[in-house]
Amino acid sequence: MARPTKRRDNRLIDAIEAIPPTPFSGNVWRVVREGRDPLDCSRSGGRWDDGSFDVLYTSLEREGALAEMYFHLKRGQPIFPTRVRYELYELALAMDATLKLLNLEDLARLGVASEGYGRLSYQEKAAEYPRTQDIAEVAHFLEFDGLLVPSARWNCINAVVFCERSPSDQREVMASHGLIDWTGWEKTASGSLS
Repeated sequence: MARPTKRRDNRLIDAIEAIPPTPFSGNVWRVVREGRDPLDCSRSGGRWDDGSFDVLYTSLEREGALAEMYFHLKRGQPIFPTRVRYELYELALAMDATLKLLNLEDLARLGVASEGYGRLSYQEKAAEYPRTQDIAEVAHFLEFDGLLVPSARWNCINAVVFCERSPSDQREVMASHGLIDWTGWEKTASGSLS
């Protein structure tokens, strides 16, 4: 069943059209459940996708990818899950036309309430996600092939690939860095977690 199309915000379209697309090429990091292909795209309905197109979430920094997955594993759980194991991958990524929003000021100009970005409770994020999802949907509509955006979990930039707009041969697994010891990582990262 197709999702109903909602009306796009014309002011948001105009604002994003005014931002020139920028190429990106470099190594990025991704955490996936053991046994999953790290290049698999999905429609997760996360911060930067409304579930209407496939995306691949990555981070430009190793710790950023770990912090993002750690947040999702820990949220709403009285006990951190230990049966399912996760693996850290380094990927080579190229995109021809990214929408670069590299800081909170860039997000605020597009209507994101940046004062609470990354620090809201899980329930409060319901108010933040619609705008970031709208930004991503408009960027996808305007044929950008991905986003470079601030991580909400670590002081770094995340790369979000719009898989239908970016050829699969521009994504490659460079290396697996093995299974993640979440307890050890939590101890070393605890002072930096958002």
